[in-house]
Amino acid sequence: MTTESPDNPPSSHGVGHIVPIKTLVATGLALLVFTLITVWAAKIDLGDLNIWIALAIAALKATLVVLFFMHLRYDRPFNGIIFVTSLAFVALFISFALTDTKEYAPDVDTGNAPRVVEALDELQQ
Repeated sequence: MTTESPDNPPSSHGVGHIVPIKTLVATGLALLVFTLITVWAAKIDLGDLNIWIALAIAALKATLVVLFFMHLRYDRPFNGIIFVTSLAFVALFISFALTDTKEYAPDVDTGNAPRVVEALDELQQ
């Protein structure tokens, strides 16, 4: 059991880091700007690149939230390594899933939707 003294200060466990308001406002504004960029990028048709751009912007926004709002920037470096590794694995898993999305596209049955619409139109008349 340890006692507090000038030579043995109390543990700082549980004490949060105070982030300057300027940093929080700048981070919030950056998140708003990236949200506007996401909306703008969604209106442009870049084909298969759209999903990658959206994922990159989302990852950047998540990184800002974790670094500044969740104080990871001021935490131990090991926790940052865990976060970056987690992001890398998520990106890897998503990229594996996206490589398979067009594999079975020729086998997809588009169904008989036009015939159903015609039948419904006939029923309404």
